[in-house]
Amino acid sequence: MTFFKKIDTLEKSSIGSELGTAVFVVSAQMLLKFGIATVALMGSILLIKGELSVMQFFCFLLVASRLYEPMSGTLINLAALNAMQVNVDRMNKIVDFKEQSGSDEFTPNGYDITFENAGFSYEDGKTVLENVSFTAKQGEVTALVGLSGGGKTTVSRLAARFWDTDKGSVKVGGIDIKNVDPEKLLSVYSIVFQDVTLFNNTVMENIRVGKKDASDEEVLKAAKLANCDEFIKELPNGYDTVIGENGSELSGGERQRISIARAFLKNAPIILLDEATASLDVENETKVQSAISRLIKDKTVMVIAHRMRTVAGANKVVVLSDGCVAEQGTPDELLKKNGIFAHMVKLQTEGQNWSIA
Repeated sequence: MTFFKKIDTLEKSSIGSELGTAVFVVSAQMLLKFGIATVALMGSILLIKGELSVMQFFCFLLVASRLYEPMSGTLINLAALNAMQVNVDRMNKIVDFKEQSGSDEFTPNGYDITFENAGFSYEDGKTVLENVSFTAKQGEVTALVGLSGGGKTTVSRLAARFWDTDKGSVKVGGIDIKNVDPEKLLSVYSIVFQDVTLFNNTVMENIRVGKKDASDEEVLKAAKLANCDEFIKELPNGYDTVIGENGSELSGGERQRISIARAFLKNAPIILLDEATASLDVENETKVQSAISRLIKDKTVMVIAHRMRTVAGANKVVVLSDGCVAEQGTPDELLKKNGIFAHMVKLQTEGQNWSIA
């Protein structure tokens, strides 16, 4: 069980508990209101029959209405107390949870990433990966492909030790990453995912996140390599322009290029890519692809690939299906096998030729 798995579990349990409390409170309030309506209805019937005086009728209504307000307030306070208790329990579990740890000494023999019979499952017992074995070699591009839910993203997260394997191992340069301090390990990784996190600060400082002590000249060089320079110069204050919360002042392609500029600035030997061009238009995709091509040179590259154009340029393809490695090899080798990979290529090719009749 890892910290991130615990967070996911606590999120689900707290949401379920709060939802249950909300349903209970709403149901109880409806019953209280129904009770007042019942008192009014029965009182009216008795009043018409002459079995109840007007004064008695109003006394019953007054008592019912007076009881409703404090009971309703009590229910609301009960819901608030329950929600607070859920949050307190959640925070206590996070605080008490054992953090990932490891040695600060990390001297790998190269930067090959090796998965050896790696297995991973969530707390609910659902197995995500089972006996995954492959090697992403330094100087090569290894593409992870497969249908949604096959385990591609989980593999990339395990490679950077966002999570720890339940069984088997993940090694970098022959060293099991479970024995390495997470921060030390991440110092050799540059990660570019589709969801880019930017801050309400200047463009310069957002790129500098890749290397906190970088000079302005280093930031400018990284920006040019990532094809950022052209759009940054068009901003009101250039590199000193504040881009808003999570880069709200920028387009998707511009945010992606800033993320790649961070990776250039860090210049780490291992690159993890969750294909950053999947949701971009053709012009931005071309610019981002050219920047990535320069970024990955002579590094260990693991890319989650969705488009066959990306896969075609890979040295190795690992096909994941239902949490297992179904196929692996070069693109040409897998095409000749006429298996899952070949079927995916065929489907995507047919999709590109689709048109409205």
